[in-house]
Amino acid sequence: MLSAVVAHLTQLDALYAFLLAAVVAALLTPLTMRLATAIGAVDVPRERGLSSRATPLLGGLAIFAGVLVAMAAFLPAGYGKDGEVWRGVLIGAALITIVGAFDDRFDLPPLVKLAGQIAAAVVVVHFGVDVRNITLPFIGALSFPNAGVTNAGPILTVVGLVVMMNVVNLSDGADGLAAGVCVIIASTLAIIAFDLGRAAPGVLAALTAGAALGFLIHNFPPASSFMGDCGSNLLGLMMGVIAVEATVKTAAVVSFVLPLILLAVPFLDATFVVLKRLKYRRPIYAPDSEHFHHRMARIGFSERRTIAYLYAWTLLLAGVALALRFVPYSDHKGHLRGGWTLVMIALALIVVAASIYLVYVLEILKFRRLDALRLRRLRPNASAAEIERGVTHDLQTGEYDVVVSERGAGDHVGASVPDVPGRAQQRFGERQVDHDRVGAEHERGDTQEAAVAQGGERQDPDRVPRQQPSGR
Repeated sequence: MLSAVVAHLTQLDALYAFLLAAVVAALLTPLTMRLATAIGAVDVPRERGLSSRATPLLGGLAIFAGVLVAMAAFLPAGYGKDGEVWRGVLIGAALITIVGAFDDRFDLPPLVKLAGQIAAAVVVVHFGVDVRNITLPFIGALSFPNAGVTNAGPILTVVGLVVMMNVVNLSDGADGLAAGVCVIIASTLAIIAFDLGRAAPGVLAALTAGAALGFLIHNFPPASSFMGDCGSNLLGLMMGVIAVEATVKTAAVVSFVLPLILLAVPFLDATFVVLKRLKYRRPIYAPDSEHFHHRMARIGFSERRTIAYLYAWTLLLAGVALALRFVPYSDHKGHLRGGWTLVMIALALIVVAASIYLVYVLEILKFRRLDALRLRRLRPNASAAEIERGVTHDLQTGEYDVVVSERGAGDHVGASVPDVPGRAQQRFGERQVDHDRVGAEHERGDTQEAAVAQGGERQDPDRVPRQQPSGR
């Protein structure tokens, strides 16, 4: 009977699961805050963080509770093949939540955390969440070898789930960021899953979005609770499972492309940060302040404006993913329809333009012409030679001038940042240091040199000291 219920889940069931998970997570988050405070699982303000006060961790326990209750109600374990899959998902989710909770309290070594992530992924794959073939545009179905030592499908799935957990974990550095992005991604995947005839994964996506939203009530800036590693790893695992079960396992032409589009923002953030650490020979697990949200804070964005920009970016990508599925730009026989194809091109151009704008704002890529325009806006009376020298200096050192308005502390680009630990206020004409410079100086071996005057040490006012990795 229950297996029949699972097989005939509807969009209304997904809505109810979403609401149930949201209510449970929202109601239990205050309890996790008390527990975290009692046992000492509290995040304290630090130089690289964006938080200005001590905040309890373990919010992920409330997210897990929301997922658990909603799954028990709408995806009962132990009944038929689907039930076995969801039982495995629950076991894996419980395992990674426990590992993350211990890490929030005791700060586990990186290898121990990685072992926990691998174990959770292996459990999930063992119960049937694995990819044995994918469908690629213009290529068709691509099957993996799935026998003996060449059993590539499950192995690749484990690797993908571990990567997904770390991607979400890395993105959890600003109030409301990881939870809000996961709400958008999971909600979009729920819509797509039902259209692809994958009802059970659609419900799983909906209840995951609900649990994240319930926690977001307490995590939206200024946050009263952090999800911690137990929450970020849990959401990462759930995002990976949903992507596999809702889209990748289907024969739809764009099934493999859709999750990549939806997850582009956290993946780009994680990729940029990891490449930066590799470039300067720093451990990839060592925290730093090079994430998108750190860069936005350094150029004067408030936390709410930061997450608004990243939410908007994610929503644009979600719109493209939905359009690829629902806009009839093709007859599914290789022929494009002119009008609808133009609509898709327009949507793609909007997203590309927004992405380029954010790349420019965040100074991820150092374009000479764009930097010249920035300096011209900052110093309108400077000569062409002075602008050229400034551009050359910026590109060589990684230092950039910050354009700051003198009109007040409004929530706009260049507004002064509140005087809280870890955030230096930037006024018009001051220099904003990029960690490219720190890494370059480290390579040259001169980071230990300091200007000494009259027998004492003098610190360059334009330089931010190298930050010590720690915590969130």
